Amino acid sequence: MLRHFLAALAYRTQKSLRDMPPTFPAFQAGHDVRTPHQLVCHMTNVLGFARTFFIGGSFLSRVPTQFDEDLAAFHNMLSDLSDHLQKGTPLISATEEQLLQGPFSDAMTHAGQLAMLRRFAESPVPPEDFSKAAIRANNLGPEQPDPVSPDADWPERPRR
Repeated sequence: MLRHFLAALAYRTQKSLRDMPPTFPAFQAGHDVRTPHQLVCHMTNVLGFARTFFIGGSFLSRVPTQFDEDLAAFHNMLSDLSDHLQKGTPLISATEEQLLQGPFSDAMTHAGQLAMLRRFAESPVPPEDFSKAAIRANNLGPEQPDPVSPDADWPERPRR
């Protein structure tokens, strides 16, 4: 279930970034509001903290560099966590429930913030029925499938 949650996180993050305007990673919604680029790095950091529950030690926070590299690091972190779960690596400082209620849910919240920022940037994300999405536990990379069940009614559709 946790591996599927990570795959859902990959899917929702990429959905929020699919067809984004080139300026979106640097979009500034307001004073002291994280940019989408900063959010992706923060999500990687939150998941890096989760990885310490498996391997110990500490995680050095990632600061934004190049968006494509930072997005790849996010997906690599998802894969690394999923590998630990699949191999049954014992947790040394948390329970699976704590992983879910803490860093995993925190990262999913930020995926939602990315979608909200798209709307603020006047480039809303098309709605869909996520329960029908083609999410697979082994697909944690940036190449995510198109929506299976997009909403037919989309009142916020950009007028072009």
